[in-house]
Amino acid sequence: MDEGENDVGGGLTRPSSLLTVDNQLSLSIISLSDAREIFKVVDENRIYLRKTLPWLDEVNSLDEQISYISHCISDYELHKGIMYSILFDGDIIGTMGLNSIDYENRSCGVGYWVSEEFAGKGIATRCCSRLIDHCFDDLNLHRFVLEASVENIASCRVAEKLGLRLEGVTKDREWLYDRFLDANLYAVTKPEWGN
Repeated sequence: MDEGENDVGGGLTRPSSLLTVDNQLSLSIISLSDAREIFKVVDENRIYLRKTLPWLDEVNSLDEQISYISHCISDYELHKGIMYSILFDGDIIGTMGLNSIDYENRSCGVGYWVSEEFAGKGIATRCCSRLIDHCFDDLNLHRFVLEASVENIASCRVAEKLGLRLEGVTKDREWLYDRFLDANLYAVTKPEWGN
């Protein structure tokens, strides 16, 4: 088990508080103490992130960032999700989370963002790969899903590089400020990932 991982009863294992990706990258469970740094990164990348993320208008102040992190912590305590800060040499450069853990069906979905400065460097791919390993090896999950707008070419490439299977296109999956976007639904199961 990784640092911070423990059995919480009912066959559920708590996600690890720290996942080492490589010598520069790690994923650390988000906490209220991260709010100021995360908000700074979001605010500095607002125009860039707005191209693909629908929630930017909901996080316009540090208080709204704190509220969002509190919601993430509540999801974690209820075993519904887990949000990690993406750390590069100890600095927060984005977040990655399991937005919907379904322990009954042993599945989960992922969402993430990385600041513009670190985009296109394979960071999301490496972090996703490490998170998939953790989900399958430590959390006893069976299915991992990544949904990305058909216009979000970078995230579609992440799924393809990881070898996730394109299962279909979800019509009008997401409202992005002024229009609906279709989404590609990618997935991988534990036996497929192990091959």
